[in-house]
Amino acid sequence: MPRILNLVFLLIISSITIFSQSKEFARAHGKIILDANGKEILFRGTNLGNWLNPEGYMFHFKDVNSFRLIDELFKELVGADETRLFWKKFRDNYITRNDILYLKKLDFNHLRVPFNFKLFVLEDHPEIFIEEGFKRLDDVINWCEEADLYVILDLHAAPGGQTGDNIDDSWGYPYLMENETARQTTILLWKKIAERYKDKKIILGYDLLNEPIAHFFENKEKLNLELEPLYKRIVSAIREVDKNHIIFLGGAQWNTNFDVFGEPFDENLVYTFHKYWMPPVQDEIQAYINFREKYNVPIWMGESGENEDKWIESFRILLENNNIGWSFWPYKKMDSTRGIVSFPKTEEWDAVIKYAESSRKNFEEIRKNKPSRETVLKALDALLYNILFKNCSINYGYLNSLGIK
Repeated sequence: MPRILNLVFLLIISSITIFSQSKEFARAHGKIILDANGKEILFRGTNLGNWLNPEGYMFHFKDVNSFRLIDELFKELVGADETRLFWKKFRDNYITRNDILYLKKLDFNHLRVPFNFKLFVLEDHPEIFIEEGFKRLDDVINWCEEADLYVILDLHAAPGGQTGDNIDDSWGYPYLMENETARQTTILLWKKIAERYKDKKIILGYDLLNEPIAHFFENKEKLNLELEPLYKRIVSAIREVDKNHIIFLGGAQWNTNFDVFGEPFDENLVYTFHKYWMPPVQDEIQAYINFREKYNVPIWMGESGENEDKWIESFRILLENNNIGWSFWPYKKMDSTRGIVSFPKTEEWDAVIKYAESSRKNFEEIRKNKPSRETVLKALDALLYNILFKNCSINYGYLNSLGIK
């Protein structure tokens, strides 16, 4: 009998221990980030770019360089109904459970998921929300839960446009910084996202605005003054429903300018910078390190890449030597070694590219220059097949540059 009681006691103690060690939300803690078990973690990951916010260069287009323009191109080629079906299958195939499980196998510990507001809100009727974007986030979050892989949600294309260039699928100007309707829609969207996922501990946090306010606007200094106040409004709305998740704040001018920030205004903030096409040397990141030291907050490099493997390796080592987590861009690309995996470009797709770069200024030129419907449908079908994980090839040189053997 005493042995049974001892066994019961041990089981109870074990249960209490397991319960006390149950996972919590990751959080900012001084200059570091603590994981779900309260341990410091250096984040190493990649971006699922082009999935929920397609970009033209990822399709090898030059001038057709935003989701809006790509969508318009496809509608010219095969009509609105066929294009709608294409995008559904594209989102079904581009990122799947198999992709996420593979990324976990590579020993990454987080993923950044860029998305376009148009999957959640009708642009011409911002009072109308739709389920498509939420369903896609549901999928990737569930896959990441299964894989035990943190996920960061990134509003890459905000209502009105926060950047003013192709990457935010905007109309060529960061109207978000000046238009109150766009601001209110953005705030409401983030609040709805936070309310839906407030209990998801696999979500590392919310990256509020990708690369706000491009550098080439003459009034950028005036626009910069609007950024932190908008961040404060978004964070205030999120905290009404979600007090646990980390909030990521990106600097102005492509996430490079931290001068727009004052003292941290929330206890769970991480400041994120992006760096492309510069020498991978200490001077290029020292300003962000100084910011970290001044305000005792974590910093994170949310995007970089699109470069040779040697450069990727040098920058990755520089970041790690300074205790800065990273997420390189992107995971998957067409016919490219500058990503973790690649999928092939077909001859039929070359015909689509040729049409995309042709003159399409009127209906006569559209009819004259576009390839046959048969060719286009074959190109689209092949693309949908090739983007599946099982049909992609692995760029081992790129993986080695990220320290993955």
